[in-house]
Amino acid sequence: MHFSDSRIRLLFLVQLRSPSAPRARRTSVWGGENPAFLLSSAVRHQSSQSTSLQQGLVAKTSLTSPPWPEVKLPDPVEEAKYHAEVVRRVNGLIAAGQYGRLFAVVHFASKQWKITSEDLIMMDNVLEAECGDRIRMEKVLLVGADDFTLIGRPLLRKDLVRVEATVIEKTESWPKINMRFWKRHNYQRRKIIVHPQTVLRINTIEVFPCLS
Repeated sequence: MHFSDSRIRLLFLVQLRSPSAPRARRTSVWGGENPAFLLSSAVRHQSSQSTSLQQGLVAKTSLTSPPWPEVKLPDPVEEAKYHAEVVRRVNGLIAAGQYGRLFAVVHFASKQWKITSEDLIMMDNVLEAECGDRIRMEKVLLVGADDFTLIGRPLLRKDLVRVEATVIEKTESWPKINMRFWKRHNYQRRKIIVHPQTVLRINTIEVFPCLS
């Protein structure tokens, strides 16, 4: 059976536009390839290629990239070399005594104190030590000098830093009066509050060249 070109074009348009038309088969009634099937397979192949290309290209937005600049992590080998060089220099300065006047941050009597040598600190607490006794502050958080600072995590080792103090005075605070009064009820209460106090003098802050 022979069809003209206009008849083939008409059949092809009817198959494409008809919503209730069955799915196009691979072979047509006249034995050759169905033009509708060839066109649909070509369109499907082209759409699959376009979707694969779109998946590879992701637009840079505030959700795909962070607002801060990308940070490159240092090389572990170079970082280890730099750490060893810094430790060697700090140990050399400590061994030579070329660090100037030291200051420290210690945790004592539930508070943190920034101290240096010959400082006087007064705390509202009672110590078991007597006047003239020499004590050691073991909870040292930080020690600083002119060219370096040693920070504990959270504390520095006892063999690295030594802070000593002397109990100078054990006294009481100035009395505070707590007054309660209720007018027209003949109610009046007075309470005197006095806190014990201890005065310490910081003697020495020593650093030893055993940093690792």
